Amino acid sequence: MRRIGVLAAMVVLVGLLVWAGVYNLRQRRAAMQKAQSQVVLVKDGATPPVGGISAASSTELQGKAAPAFTLVDLEGKKVSLADFKGKPVVVNFWATWCGPCKLEMPWFEEFSGKYKAQGLVVLGVDQDEDTPKNVVSEAARKVGVDYTILLPNKTIAKDYALGDYLPETFYLNKDGVVVGHSLGAPPKDEMEAEIKKAMGI
Repeated sequence: MRRIGVLAAMVVLVGLLVWAGVYNLRQRRAAMQKAQSQVVLVKDGATPPVGGISAASSTELQGKAAPAFTLVDLEGKKVSLADFKGKPVVVNFWATWCGPCKLEMPWFEEFSGKYKAQGLVVLGVDQDEDTPKNVVSEAARKVGVDYTILLPNKTIAKDYALGDYLPETFYLNKDGVVVGHSLGAPPKDEMEAEIKKAMGI
């Protein structure tokens, strides 16, 4: 009887995580469509405004070099995007409170091992504000993540033009160019397709 209760609770929990991911993705897509449907009048030669509708939105990073960064990992070691030049890189923005993030992170862990021979690197960039390092570390451990987790600085969210929803993921090819981008937690097969595109296979 107790097993049935535990199983039922797990089914409900998984259902809630899936629902949260779908809701999150729909909200982000609706927000993006709304932003794209607006027109901004700008004087000739002037730069469009930053924030709201921006010329540097995360979708516009597609086909461009990913913004460089140097962040600190959970052991206090500095890690730069430039350290992985010549390798395909996944940059995943997540947070400890984000249900859909915890749903997709084990998939990144799986693909990290599956495509290790092809040089795939997965970087998880935490987006919690003022959360102690040990709390972030414990959250990653509970999800079963072994790939590199980085703590944010004050500019990375702006550099990648992150919106209000997580997770958000950028797929970089070996030249450091953004070749894929996902909002929310996509299906596992879509995630793998983006990773293969970044690896050129």
